[in-house]
Amino acid sequence: MAAPINGNMGMGGEGVGAHPAADAETMAVLPKIHGALEIVHSPYSSNDSRKDAQLFLENVKDNEKASYYGFHLAFDKSQPPVVRHYALSLLEHAIKHKWADYTDSQAAALRTCVLELSRNVSRDDPAYLRNKIALLWVEVAKRSWAGDWMDMDSLLVQLWQVPDSAVHKELVLCILEMLSDDIFAGDDTVVAVREGVLSKASVEIFTPAAVLAETFPNRQVGPDVRCGNEGWLARITELLRHCLSGDVQHNAELRSCAVRALAVLYSLMPWIIPNAVTATRCVAVMCEGLRASHIEVQKASLEAMHSLYARTSFVDQEFLDLVVPLYDGNCVDLFRRLFEWSVVDPEDIDDDKYQFSKKLSELISFFGTYMDRRFNVLPNDPERIDFRGFLQLLLLITQSQSLVVSIPVLVTWTRLLNNRSLGPNIADIPTFIGPLLECCSSRLIRYESLPEDTREPTFLFLLEDTDTVPERHAFLGNYRRYSSQVIESIVQLKITDAMQHILGQTENVLEHLYDNVPVFNMANYTKTSQPVLRVDAQATVIEAALKGFGKWRLSKDGPDHDQEIATLESSLESWCNRLLTMKFEDPLIRKRILQLLVAFSVIALDRNPSFMLKVLEHILVTWPATYPEHRVYTDAIKELQAESMVELQRLAAKMPDHLLEVYDQIEAKVNEMIASGTLDEKRQITYQTFLFTIVHRSTRLDQSTKAQKLRGFIDPVVSQWRDERLKQSLSSYAGFCELMALDKAQNYLARKQMQNISDWGSVELDAEGQALQAELEERQTVLPLRPTKSFLTCSVDKIDKGTDAYQVSCALWQDGFPTILPELLNFLNYAHASHTPDNWTGLPPEMRSIVGRVLTDRFWQAGISEGSKDEFYARVLDKKLTLEGLASSIRGSIRFVRESSYAIIYGMTRLDVQFYGFSELPGPLAHALLADSFNLSAHQLINVLNLVRYLVDNCPVPLRDHFLPPIMAACCQQMDARINSEWMKLDQQQTVKTGGDALTEEMKAESILRQLTYASVMMVADFLDPARTNAPAGPSNNDEDAGRYPTLREFCLMHSSIVEPLLMFCTHAIRWRDSRCCGIMLRVFRSIVPDFAAGERNSPRPVGPTQASIPPGTAAAIREYISSDVVKACISSIHEPYFVELQKDFAHLIATIVVTYSHLTTTARDVLASLPNMKPGDVDSGIAYMLRNETTSRGQRGVILQLLGDIKGVSVSEMGKLSRSIGVPTTKHSLAKRPLRSKMTQQFMTAPAQNSGPGAANNGQDDGNGDGLEGVASLFDS
Repeated sequence: MAAPINGNMGMGGEGVGAHPAADAETMAVLPKIHGALEIVHSPYSSNDSRKDAQLFLENVKDNEKASYYGFHLAFDKSQPPVVRHYALSLLEHAIKHKWADYTDSQAAALRTCVLELSRNVSRDDPAYLRNKIALLWVEVAKRSWAGDWMDMDSLLVQLWQVPDSAVHKELVLCILEMLSDDIFAGDDTVVAVREGVLSKASVEIFTPAAVLAETFPNRQVGPDVRCGNEGWLARITELLRHCLSGDVQHNAELRSCAVRALAVLYSLMPWIIPNAVTATRCVAVMCEGLRASHIEVQKASLEAMHSLYARTSFVDQEFLDLVVPLYDGNCVDLFRRLFEWSVVDPEDIDDDKYQFSKKLSELISFFGTYMDRRFNVLPNDPERIDFRGFLQLLLLITQSQSLVVSIPVLVTWTRLLNNRSLGPNIADIPTFIGPLLECCSSRLIRYESLPEDTREPTFLFLLEDTDTVPERHAFLGNYRRYSSQVIESIVQLKITDAMQHILGQTENVLEHLYDNVPVFNMANYTKTSQPVLRVDAQATVIEAALKGFGKWRLSKDGPDHDQEIATLESSLESWCNRLLTMKFEDPLIRKRILQLLVAFSVIALDRNPSFMLKVLEHILVTWPATYPEHRVYTDAIKELQAESMVELQRLAAKMPDHLLEVYDQIEAKVNEMIASGTLDEKRQITYQTFLFTIVHRSTRLDQSTKAQKLRGFIDPVVSQWRDERLKQSLSSYAGFCELMALDKAQNYLARKQMQNISDWGSVELDAEGQALQAELEERQTVLPLRPTKSFLTCSVDKIDKGTDAYQVSCALWQDGFPTILPELLNFLNYAHASHTPDNWTGLPPEMRSIVGRVLTDRFWQAGISEGSKDEFYARVLDKKLTLEGLASSIRGSIRFVRESSYAIIYGMTRLDVQFYGFSELPGPLAHALLADSFNLSAHQLINVLNLVRYLVDNCPVPLRDHFLPPIMAACCQQMDARINSEWMKLDQQQTVKTGGDALTEEMKAESILRQLTYASVMMVADFLDPARTNAPAGPSNNDEDAGRYPTLREFCLMHSSIVEPLLMFCTHAIRWRDSRCCGIMLRVFRSIVPDFAAGERNSPRPVGPTQASIPPGTAAAIREYISSDVVKACISSIHEPYFVELQKDFAHLIATIVVTYSHLTTTARDVLASLPNMKPGDVDSGIAYMLRNETTSRGQRGVILQLLGDIKGVSVSEMGKLSRSIGVPTTKHSLAKRPLRSKMTQQFMTAPAQNSGPGAANNGQDDGNGDGLEGVASLFDS
């Protein structure tokens, strides 16, 4: 007899489920429940009455008889389904929120209710009611199974064996699926606390007893929870086999059972013991499911197989048992027929088939990856392995018109072709290599540049599969990268045939470039014409091929191959000579051809100086005239001209010794061009740095000759910094303004009363304005900034410490740095000061509000800005001769000074002690770089952060203590103040509705703020990275010397001037509403928390050099700060719906703090105990459980989430997905957890992490984080 619970469940001995004599209260409440539910669901109810009814229904849950009402109503099948569903929610609430307060007998009585409801299910019950009953079973199991409740498996078997009742089997399957999901894949706090016992019990009941005994012969016997030896995997597999042998197409009950069984397998496959899958012959049954005659069964079978083979840890025998059978000819044929069946029309996509096709591609890619990894144990038996058939299947999928379907297998090809054994075997089968090369080559077209109305199938699929423009760009970048890798591998394996095919194909493309398209016309020129895109794609193919050629040549050592290499190089040279004779009018095609010629010269023909000289001559004479009346064409010409300069430097850096042989002739030609007066400053400096680089990188000159020649370039540049007029101009901000003509600009703006003009782009510049614009640009050319930046960049770019070139650079600049630095810091100081409106004294105070507008860069942002990027650029160019164009010239002038200064400082950091050795530098540098940085735009601050990172990264370890504290402290303080204020401003803006242009600007601002936040968070994470070690302090130092100093992480934590603003920044960062950045900061916090506990008495952690170097007083103060402020910040965020996906991460950090510091301070405990409705006893018992040795981190996190679990009656883990307990659910548990886009596909939609260049050099361009931000820094350069 069950004991009473909540006063009435046992009904005085009549038993759970009996119908007791209803008391007066029950008689009064039940009709009210009916009435309230009717009001809630009636479309005719008023809002007020519906709210009152909902409030009543919520309040019933807290009634002491709620569980009785729930069971009574749910058990009564005469009640309407909506009433029974609500009744079950009453039981759910009792289990979830009151279980801990029940006595053993009360808990047993509530469990008995659930068992009675389970036995009582029938086919007439709606599916959502049966699913809810299964959920109740699972909620009880999570709390008591393998503890108080030992016979659950036996009860499940009894339900399973109910005669002729498919509905009871479906119920059991639903219970098993939910149980597996919650224990092994969920983040349920109850499971987290009981993780060990629940996972062991699950393995016990699902796995055949014989498999457990064989796989773990010495295992400790766990709790006696299983019923029978076969285990649930075997029972489910047998049921599935039975269902699939029937007519699943027409028999709904069979089909439903099969789908439900496969859903359980989907949940089990990621964790079940592989030997159990083998023993139960589960894979063969899933393959039968793929052959089924109903799409739902096929999809469920594919999902289950996908979840099994997504595992990457099969050992050799498991590979032989589970993977090798699927290389069999029958299985390969099945997969091929399935794929052919799943092909869809891009104009009319069948979503079921299309999703099936994507998932099947991923599954086949898993098989290909296993073939690569386990090739050494793959049986050499054609009867078991249909090798050619499998490759044919891979090729078929790769050729899919959908790139999303194709890309998983494309990645597999990169693995197989790079496999030392597999690659050559595949390469010898022309039926695969030729079509694969052709497929990858055709896919290198820039689909993102095609017109939006293109009806090409691949483009249509691309539009279907990508949600945003940045996502599309990232995906296509990944696809091109893998296609290029395949081409590279094919060329390396079949060098002659592949190169001959690619070059012949390219020649054919170039000869028929304008077939079926309009002839070239600069008047209606477009940068994305079909000829341009075709040439670009073909050039990308050749660039990949050249990489393959380079690897092939390296692998061919010895005289035997010299003739083969020479013959091939001769063939390539002949082809390039023909290319040199071809004439093209399109500047972007000429640019691409130029890039190709240089690539051939420095990679394949790098031992051929005569060809290199032809390419050099081609570059020097390729300088087409511009046509200002054709702006798009002229812009393309400027791109070609800029690329010519880049390729010159590439030649000089890669082939200096060849160029040195003709240095005198080149120098004479350059001097002649400079003397002619036709070169602008940029071009003149480029030619000079070209000569400089030849000498600097040459290995054939002795040191003294090299130094003498190089000083001829550097000394005139350094002397410009000694100019007394320059020093005088830089002695004050007013002098700086005169130097840059900014005083004249302010005067002009004031006279034009620009604060009264709303649309600056509509007002044409008068003659004075155009002259001022020209003067602003001309003033930049007389400054020493550009030549210094250019020569310094050439001195340090891609040079390793310890090389002769590096030593030459150090000697070359060491005398110049003391001259340059004082004036350079003035330049930087005044450039930053220009962003403070009050410094614009040439404007009356009432006009200074326009300063922000004048200095705000214009951007095109993918997915936010109106129109295309090309349209944006065209609008900007059209407004050059307007007031908006003048404003752009003003900000361009300041930006030139600012970013040139960044680039010079970055270059200086590369020269080690020559820069860091100045004892007086850190303070003035920190002031110049950061003192006036608050008023820089968020986008401009990213460059500042990048420079700070390089200042820190390049600082010699012995000099850190002297150099870094002022810079790092100031940086953390400024970033914290600025970013925190921007987030507060954004939060306030979002409370006010805006539309139109204002909304667009807000979206841009938010996007840029997120980029700045990410840059700052990554900087801090990099500083505190525990895996980061010290680089050797110099070429003569070894790792032992570097190890004598604290790592950068230790250095930051032991200096109070750094760690205090650093921690303040981190604490604010976990409150900013950016989940990516918040997640990173939480991981950083978890890593540093132990560093402030170790070294203390009774510390559970050993003392290391890090902890010993943190002063005890500092460590204690920081512990208190973390235990108080950081814990409070976590609790504040954990209660906000925005952070719902990060709740377990916040809880993990709180648990780490509590456990790590519990022996040193009670502050974190006191903060938790002080929360409303928190019982101190619960906190103390929770902490005691967390401190047990056997408690896992998941269990510790679970305790915190349980303590913080009640927010207005809603579990923390359910925030953001509020319970629909008074309504009818619309999705099944097993389907809701599967997104349409797989995890693999999502990874392909993300750009790979890249190592960004110096912050000074990126000019505000997109830093690869996916937000698609593009600056227009150089649009108005002359």
